[in-house]
Amino acid sequence: MTTPSQRASTWLADFGAALGKRDLEAALALFDDDCYWRDLVSFTWNICTQEGKPAVRDMLAARLADVAPGSFTLEGEATEAGGVIDAWFTFETRLSRGRGHLRLKDGKAWTLLTTMVELKGFEEKTGTRRIKGAEHGVHKNRKTWMELRNEEQAKLGYSEQPYVVIVGGGQGGIILAARLRRLGVPTLVIEKNARPGDSWRNRYKSLCLHDPVWYDHLPYIPFPDDWPVFAPKDKVGDWLEMYAKVMELNYWGSTTAKSAHFDEAKGEWVVEVDRAGEQVTLRPKQLVFALGVSGYANVPKIAGADTFEGEQHHSSKHPGPEKYKGKKVVVLGSNNSAHDICAALWENGVDVTMVQRSSTHIAPSQALMELALGGLYSEEAVKNGIDHHKADLIFASVPYKIMHTFHIPVYEEMKKREADLYGRLEKAGFMLDFGDDGSGLFMKYLRRGSGYYIDVGASELVANGSIKLKSRVNIERINPKSVLLTDGTELPADLIVYATGFGSMNQFLADIVSPDVANRVGKVWGLGSSTTKDPGPWEGELRNMWKPTNQPQLWIHGGNLHQSRHYSQFLSLQLKARFEGLDTPVYRQAAVHHLR
Repeated sequence: MTTPSQRASTWLADFGAALGKRDLEAALALFDDDCYWRDLVSFTWNICTQEGKPAVRDMLAARLADVAPGSFTLEGEATEAGGVIDAWFTFETRLSRGRGHLRLKDGKAWTLLTTMVELKGFEEKTGTRRIKGAEHGVHKNRKTWMELRNEEQAKLGYSEQPYVVIVGGGQGGIILAARLRRLGVPTLVIEKNARPGDSWRNRYKSLCLHDPVWYDHLPYIPFPDDWPVFAPKDKVGDWLEMYAKVMELNYWGSTTAKSAHFDEAKGEWVVEVDRAGEQVTLRPKQLVFALGVSGYANVPKIAGADTFEGEQHHSSKHPGPEKYKGKKVVVLGSNNSAHDICAALWENGVDVTMVQRSSTHIAPSQALMELALGGLYSEEAVKNGIDHHKADLIFASVPYKIMHTFHIPVYEEMKKREADLYGRLEKAGFMLDFGDDGSGLFMKYLRRGSGYYIDVGASELVANGSIKLKSRVNIERINPKSVLLTDGTELPADLIVYATGFGSMNQFLADIVSPDVANRVGKVWGLGSSTTKDPGPWEGELRNMWKPTNQPQLWIHGGNLHQSRHYSQFLSLQLKARFEGLDTPVYRQAAVHHLR
């Protein structure tokens, strides 16, 4: 009886031999008819998934000779559960070293993940490659580290141009800049706020991360082992500011991108920025928009809004609850921000009503951690040998086409575990859902980036009536001192909070570059699942994220801390390859099906 490791090693040896001989038929024979090969840059210079054997054949036919893969070697021991063998492996291509993951069913590949780890000859200076730092000996006119660092900061953007400009200095921009710094790619981050971390500091007072600490580490410097499970916003802000400093990022705060256009003749961008009142022209080869996971705040146009005598603002501008003690507040929306703001207002003696227009998925935090995240991102996972690096790859190894099938059982169990809370919420009139197909929170996040609340306490306040609820309605009209709902109810109001979400990230492109370029890039985010707010056709990967767009030399980076950490690796390697002049033929450039 052969072991799982022996069977995985045999498959890898056969696969490597077939690819080495350019024998497509022999390679395809190793795949199940129901198969998925997800590649993160190593074979395709893209982020894309080949679904089914014909797609695998097409990719290999197009890319095999150029990639020249080999040295497929089992890493650690393979495991088997439920008839599926899980195995890790390493491999090489002509230009890079990689790591992968394999799932075998009946000896055939069901899922295959291949990822680029590093470019040969352009590795990060870590371990035995680390720089000495001290310059031993006697040298006239020696410059200290600080003098060299000050010189670099004075020149970059003026007498010397960055190769990459990152628009947006929140978590995404900071993380990507750190990776590019390690790869030796001259990079400049521009951020409208004064200091790194201000994009967190400026949010509503009660904001804490809803994702646990194990899910949120930044590259290279993990959080200390006594860091809170759910970090408060100002603590996150301070960490980002520290990180930007110690990672020696070139970071221009109080700087706004006014316009950008691509100079076709020179193959570079012309970016006009306002740096604290100084007008500066930057000419990077590559332009990255790292402005979060969404675009501008959605503020609905409601009749009578201009007559309102109280305050009204979007949730992104909410200052906190203190000044509204004893007031009446209407919050339009029912997702994360709406719940957080309502709970903080209630805690501060505010009469608050949530207006729920459409159904919301509720995932209690403890249940989510135990049922959905615990196996990969928890103290228990770390003890089992799964740190966040390995967890990221396990997560990435599940193709989006079948990911919902992995999640549905999780939320079926959550329904049972939280039946009492869900029952009381529905009795209070709250509209609940678990996604169009019952796959819950993360699929909603990937498909539409909205429609859920990770419950850290507010749901109980809704269920028991402490937070008043009006559901299945919208605001029809705003009066000077009240709002009129579509069911005829009139609610007195001193403050209206629009917790109504954000638009697509490419809204920024329309304003800063041009509407034509925004449409050329197309809609950002979503999988094309034909579920609510995620129109088809099926795309198989997140639209335009971390990979070449249809506007040459323009990239989109963002997502939560987990995604920013994980996918920044692959975006940085794509940018490094171009910086070094390597040939990067993109396989299967994504088509644009939806404009802004």
